[in-house]
Amino acid sequence: MLSSELKSSIQGAYSRFLEAKGLKPRYGQRLMIAEVAKGLGAIETDEEGRRSGEPAVVAVEAGTGTGKTVAYSLAAIPIAKAAGKRLVIATATVALQEQIVNKDLPDLMRNSGLSFSFALAKGRGRYLCLSKLDLLMQEGQAQSATAQLFEEEGFRIDVDESSLKLFGSMIERLAGNRWDGDRDAWPTAIEDADWSRLTTDHSQCTGRHCPNFQQCSFYKAREGMTKVDVIVTNHDMVLADLALGGGAVLPDPRDTLYVFDEGHHLPDKAIGHFAHFTRLRSTADWLAQIDKNLTKLLAQHPLPGELGRLVEQVPELARELRSQQQFMFGACEQLADFKAGEDMEGRERPRHRFVGGIVPEHLRELGIELKKGFSRLTDLFTRLTEMLKQAMDGEGSVGVASHQAEEWYPLFGSLQMRAQGNWDLWTAFTLEDPQESAPMARWLTLAESGALFDIEVNASPILAAETLRRNLWNVAYGALVTSATLTALSSFDRFRMRAGLPRQAVTAVVPSPFHYAEAGLLQVPDLKADPRDAAAHTAAIVRELPKLVEGARGTLVLFSSRRQMQDVFDGLERDWRKRVLIQGNLSKQETLNKHKARVDDGEPSVLFGLASFAEGVDLPGAYCEHVVIAKIPFAVPDDPVEAALAEWIEARGGNPFMEIAVPDASLRLIQACGRLLRTEQDRGTITLLDRRVVTQRYGKAILNALPPFRRQID
Repeated sequence: MLSSELKSSIQGAYSRFLEAKGLKPRYGQRLMIAEVAKGLGAIETDEEGRRSGEPAVVAVEAGTGTGKTVAYSLAAIPIAKAAGKRLVIATATVALQEQIVNKDLPDLMRNSGLSFSFALAKGRGRYLCLSKLDLLMQEGQAQSATAQLFEEEGFRIDVDESSLKLFGSMIERLAGNRWDGDRDAWPTAIEDADWSRLTTDHSQCTGRHCPNFQQCSFYKAREGMTKVDVIVTNHDMVLADLALGGGAVLPDPRDTLYVFDEGHHLPDKAIGHFAHFTRLRSTADWLAQIDKNLTKLLAQHPLPGELGRLVEQVPELARELRSQQQFMFGACEQLADFKAGEDMEGRERPRHRFVGGIVPEHLRELGIELKKGFSRLTDLFTRLTEMLKQAMDGEGSVGVASHQAEEWYPLFGSLQMRAQGNWDLWTAFTLEDPQESAPMARWLTLAESGALFDIEVNASPILAAETLRRNLWNVAYGALVTSATLTALSSFDRFRMRAGLPRQAVTAVVPSPFHYAEAGLLQVPDLKADPRDAAAHTAAIVRELPKLVEGARGTLVLFSSRRQMQDVFDGLERDWRKRVLIQGNLSKQETLNKHKARVDDGEPSVLFGLASFAEGVDLPGAYCEHVVIAKIPFAVPDDPVEAALAEWIEARGGNPFMEIAVPDASLRLIQACGRLLRTEQDRGTITLLDRRVVTQRYGKAILNALPPFRRQID
């Protein structure tokens, strides 16, 4: 049970916060604080302070406007401090991460009386690598001829004038303590191509052997993290840390209380972390490059002893693997009937999916040979990097000077990482799936590779449940998952299945303070066109849309297909088209800024968007007075992971349409409707141009799961 001391600490902090801000308590917010305190405030522990009982997991769906960040922070900070644990708050988007660090937590510190420290944790790739900057700034051909041998690995060293100017100003700001090496803190946007030359990853970083280690931005930031009570990061960073066994970059999961905000993204993020792919043609080219580079390197620098013997084995193995890659390319090309299909963002990628995740035996045998070859290559590069580490330490008799080892280490480290990536893919691709658990999805994708085409080989888990159970829920001290959309069809079943929530996880829905019936109208007009007949449905939207959105200053029209979005746009009268901003012509942020500017100038503006505009887009007030949804957003049927999941459920006697397609569509529809009311003052209309919510048996369940707007159904 929650101790009375902890209870009064949380209640006192909430009262002080409300009083200081001149706010009234919100029912949903109070309820959420109580759920978090009850579920995570009385975890059983052993003598070492580690959780001894069942996994402690709470999932809370909190509607828009609840004030989730304040609710979970007020409850979780005192709980974590009382238990001697660290609090890790993980979000799915950078925007929310920045809001929590720059606005919510400072506000809480000022007004609640709670005393705590916090820091933002980012991956190494967000920080400058001083050694890379030094290398780029050196005269002429930079530091080494060796780097030129590996320019395909990202060690390009030709520097144009504008880059030199940028790099020079970075050195000035660093020297004057006016920049800390964090990409996001640089005053202007840095192009990805420029930044990729300035940063590093763990495979290339020489760590404490680096001459710039004491000044390293990443290690300084990481050191700062060890001293704070609250760490704000993203889902990817938590998953990457857990994949390394936990406690590698973030605190040990057993000593951590986690909060996953925007938690409905967590299962998909986890799947993405354990999915693998490789491109056959580009990997064959890479192997040819290794062969050429290392043969050239050996000619320039005859290497002594064991190091020389190891390097000498690489070109031959690379040649062998390259011919195997070419065999595999030919076999895949012969077998695959690439069918074009769209994803949720309407991108078309021709794919060939292996039914049931079962790869034909002859391909599997070729894959096993590649797996063996990449295992040997990974092993060689691992041994080489270990020997270079010894040389940097001045240990052993490697026969290479430490400055030479320092120069070569990042090169061999990046080669090792790419070989490892290929080994991971071929392992997953050729694995025999255990009978009782969900199989891997395996498929081929046709990809462009310069003037030629390439074949991408993919293997991905279809459910994250087991991964999250094993690496997160079962090891963490405690965890809260929260979002405005965790339930589907008014139940947590979908999220439980996808996220593998423990059986005894506590689930709760807390209400939004919005008065939906007063603030919004949901209308379902009769277009006299079935959405399953794409041509008739598109023609009906073209005909009715201008009348439907008349009078609204800002309108958001959401489509499930890029083709339909484009066809509707093309079908509208030329004059009316001028008020439409269509997703994809500009960046998402530029599109939204242009839309807001038009509305601010008193002009009507209409946004046409796909799935990424149906979530996380914040257009309060006049910026969005009408949301038009073209269709119930059913998943695209040819997504290979979703198709494999449906197949598996069907094989076990389930109904994939009712168990997956309908709940998923319901969730996406709620997210789309969530674009209308962003503040308690907002008013507006949602128009759904899909009669299936009225005519189909499942439609009623989808309709009843939506927020309780006033309804007008023709």
